[in-house]
Amino acid sequence: MKSKVKAIIDRAEQQCKANGTRMTSKRKQILYGLLQSDKALSAYELVEYCKTEFNETIPAMSVYRILEFLEEERLVHRLNLANKYVACAHIAGEHEHSVSQFLICQSCQRVKEVDISESVVRSLKQNVRDAGFELHRPQLEINCICAGCANSHA
Repeated sequence: MKSKVKAIIDRAEQQCKANGTRMTSKRKQILYGLLQSDKALSAYELVEYCKTEFNETIPAMSVYRILEFLEEERLVHRLNLANKYVACAHIAGEHEHSVSQFLICQSCQRVKEVDISESVVRSLKQNVRDAGFELHRPQLEINCICAGCANSHA
């Protein structure tokens, strides 16, 4: 797992370099924390993660700035419903980033990022236009129950 995460971080670092930006050690630590987690994390949870895992105290405001940078670089996503962040599933692969749908388990907070088909995106955009609005971020967040939690409650 650690070698896979390191490879993803190396790829993210190359992406930043190609964009003329830099992946600092603190940025790597925050991204590492998000990659290690299967659920979304808040800035304050990431502060605690860095303190525990790296013996590094990063102020919450710095974590927010780091998360903003990582979001601008398209390496993480901010989940508006939860006010938390997840690593982008696309940074591990070679395929193009598409519109994402986030399935958020209301029981365990696990998050799964899945692509939305282009036809669904076109339909959503048309619905938005028909309603007299302009779409800014086509990211969808859906409250769900994951299979593990559903089975444990059955």
